[in-house]
Amino acid sequence: MSAPSHGTRRWPRRVYEAGTDPDPRFSLANERTFLAWLRTAMALMAAGVGIEMLNTGGLLRTPLVTVLAVLLLLGGIVVSAVAFTRWAVTEHALRTGRSLPPPRLGAFLGYGLAVVGLVAVVLLLLSDR
Repeated sequence: MSAPSHGTRRWPRRVYEAGTDPDPRFSLANERTFLAWLRTAMALMAAGVGIEMLNTGGLLRTPLVTVLAVLLLLGGIVVSAVAFTRWAVTEHALRTGRSLPPPRLGAFLGYGLAVVGLVAVVLLLLSDR
């Protein structure tokens, strides 16, 4: 398939001016993945706000709760900031026939959530005392 010739301008240009249009199924799958990353980012941020509510509500008053909330919020911010770049790099690779980029966000989330889980375990153990 080739790029559309009817003069439409698509943004970002650096993505759409390269190569030719791939099979629409691949572009749509890339878009669904981008939206999944955004849902993940929103869930992380909502969890951060929710956990901080435990702190302000007096249920678990400790600086560790704030640390956990901040880690979740920062994780959500990073994921949302990187998601669009990931979409653009993947779309560019699809259009130019290059290899897809490695899934760096997956490692960030995997290790990041492991740290958040450890902090949550510490909080649970401290709350029983």
